This record gives sequence, structure tokens and C-alpha cells, in this order.
Amino acid sequence: MSRLWLSGYRSYELNVFGDQDDKLKVIKFALTNYLKAQIEDGMDWLITGGQLGIEQWAAEVGLELKQTYPELKVAMMLPYGEFGGRWNENNQDKLQTLLARVDFHAPVSKQPYENPQQLKNYQEFMVTHTDAATLVYDPDNPGKPSYDYDLIKTFSENHPYPLTLIDFDWLQESANEYAEKQNNGFNFE
Repeated sequence: MSRLWLSGYRSYELNVFGDQDDKLKVIKFALTNYLKAQIEDGMDWLITGGQLGIEQWAAEVGLELKQTYPELKVAMMLPYGEFGGRWNENNQDKLQTLLARVDFHAPVSKQPYENPQQLKNYQEFMVTHTDAATLVYDPDNPGKPSYDYDLIKTFSENHPYPLTLIDFDWLQESANEYAEKQNNGFNFE
């Protein structure tokens, strides 16, 4: 059994503001290709969070891949109870729809948000309950994932815990491949 924690930038950090954004199509294309390879290498649990952006998109891609790889399980772990409760109604609905579709979901802390320690506890839970991590993150362009990146780097100094970075160069290569396939008549919709 192999459990992968996948996280990364929030949607606003990537300037993606809608489901039809071309950047989102490229990101999902990159995630799909990456996750297919991970599944074929033995990953059977994709574990992500509920943040708007890479985490929710990873869950969506994982759920789509279950059609081809029914053995894949998708879990969403939330840092605290009532997570997303202050979001606008549309974003709350997206989260609730995903939570209803994944194989497992739970908050690490059942309490509503009280303090930053809950976020640290969430990170600690994720690194100790997964076998590897992948971040859609580029250290040259810091953002929210820098907290996870720093924790994973520190954790991996004393534990066998591989980290893969899907950085902006990787995403650009994926964009080129996506464009080439579109020009050759492949339809990704």
C-alpha cells in the first residue's frame, strides 16, 4: 500500500478563477499524467486537503481516474471542523460535493478553527499518515505551500519520505504537451 499526500498552491495564487480557465485544464492534465504514473507504480491512496486550488483539483482528478483505476482510493483530510464554513456558497457547495464523492474524509481536529496549532497538527498528521508527498509548488515563487514544503523538508531529514515538486517548469512542459495534443486532434473535455 502506498499513500500520497498531494497539495499545492491555492487557486488565487495561480490566478485561476473559474472551471473553464485554460490554466486549470493544463494543471489537471499535468496532475492526471503524474497520478497515472504514481498509480502504476503502486500508489493506491491519494490523500489531499480541501483547500480551493490544487487540493480540490487533485481530488477531482483522482475521482476521474477511479473510472480507469478502480483500486484507487481518494481521501480528503481537513485541518479542523467546519472547514470552509466561511467561504461563499458556491465554494462551500464545491467542497461538500467533493466530500460526498471521496472514499474517506474527516477533520484532523473536530473543533472549529481556534488557533494555528491546528494547522501544524494537520501537517504533522499528513506526513505521518502518508508515504510520500507531492507539492505543486515552485520554491522560487513562494506561497501558502511553503509551510508544507518546509515541514516536509525537515521531516524527510530524519525519515524516508520522498517529496516531488511539480514546479512551473513542469507545468510549462505540460502546457506544451497539452497544446501539442490539442493541435493533433485529441479532446480532453
